[in-house]
Amino acid sequence: MKKKIAIISTHPIQYNAPLFRQLAKSDEIDIHVFYTWSQAQESVEDKSFSKKIVWDIPLLEGYEYSFIKNISKYPKQHFKGLVNPDLIPAIEQWKADVVWVFGWNFQSHYQVMRYFKGKIPVWFRGDSTLLNTKNDLKGIIRYISLRWIYRFVDKAFYVGINNRNYFKKYGLKDSQLVLAPHAVDNARFGGENIELSSLIWRYELGFTKDEIIMVYAGKFIECKNLVSFVCQFNDYTLRYGQSKLRLLLIGSGSLEVKLKSIHNKNIHFLPFQNQSKMPMVYCVGDIFVLPSKSETWGLGINEAMASGRPVVVSKKVGCAVDLVEEGVNGFYFDLNNPLNNIRMFDKIEHCNLKTIGVNNQIKIKNWSFDKIVDAIEKTAYEKE
Repeated sequence: MKKKIAIISTHPIQYNAPLFRQLAKSDEIDIHVFYTWSQAQESVEDKSFSKKIVWDIPLLEGYEYSFIKNISKYPKQHFKGLVNPDLIPAIEQWKADVVWVFGWNFQSHYQVMRYFKGKIPVWFRGDSTLLNTKNDLKGIIRYISLRWIYRFVDKAFYVGINNRNYFKKYGLKDSQLVLAPHAVDNARFGGENIELSSLIWRYELGFTKDEIIMVYAGKFIECKNLVSFVCQFNDYTLRYGQSKLRLLLIGSGSLEVKLKSIHNKNIHFLPFQNQSKMPMVYCVGDIFVLPSKSETWGLGINEAMASGRPVVVSKKVGCAVDLVEEGVNGFYFDLNNPLNNIRMFDKIEHCNLKTIGVNNQIKIKNWSFDKIVDAIEKTAYEKE
């Protein structure tokens, strides 16, 4: 008989929906997703993008789900923003064998963890890291709080090395930790048709075949470190006037005006692109950049690698230690040494980016939904 897994998540997310569809096809388990932010059923007001987001790919097809009424007076993604009195009864009525919580920092999610602990297995999914942990008073309070919270977890599915270190610091043992690597729908990215469409788009945007396009796609916000990256890119292209490097910034956010005020002729902008266009976004360029000073993982790196593109990351990007090897399949943006970044830009300009991109497509095959489904199925039938 199949094990029944109740998944607790805030709202439909473009990265989770294809995973849920794949889990729903399993012969070993049944899933039902209980969404707790009922007000986000149709769209999400994303302040970081400075707009309301309605994704243009299906997020509610191929798996069973319910939206549980959220009665919070301030329905947002914060602790008291998700209050769902009907959630625990709904899980019990469905007769779940396991409850799998995505994120503890919402009132209803935390209550689920506490209520079901000792009744049925409580699983957890999150991608937090220690990369920006501070040893001040807040850090001490956080340490004590998280050690308490994770006492209600039986198994945690970690996404990579940095996430595993985080769980271990806050009290989880090796026997409680299961690798379920962060992944995207690799099959959506790359392919001859996408490459051809992207090549046409590239020429329509005015780029030549000899230019090397570095692409950033996402939010124009402080933690992405775009102002620093743009300034150092400007320095390099001004120093080397014949540089073939171009920078294409795609997205929106609070720093858009600032970025446009400091850009030079080698930097170009495009507005926010929805999910159906993202495979072309990665392929329109030659290399993808994510120079963040704070990033728990960075799934854009997975998508770029699946598209056969090299990547640039900082060491504060959570996935870097797992996915990026300097000079082999990507490069590192140094947050503290601009001179090193001048050398990095020069290396990019003179290396074989196509070979590096092929390396990425090979490597990212091991970071797939198949690996996650396999981990879930094995854990579901593991002896207590």
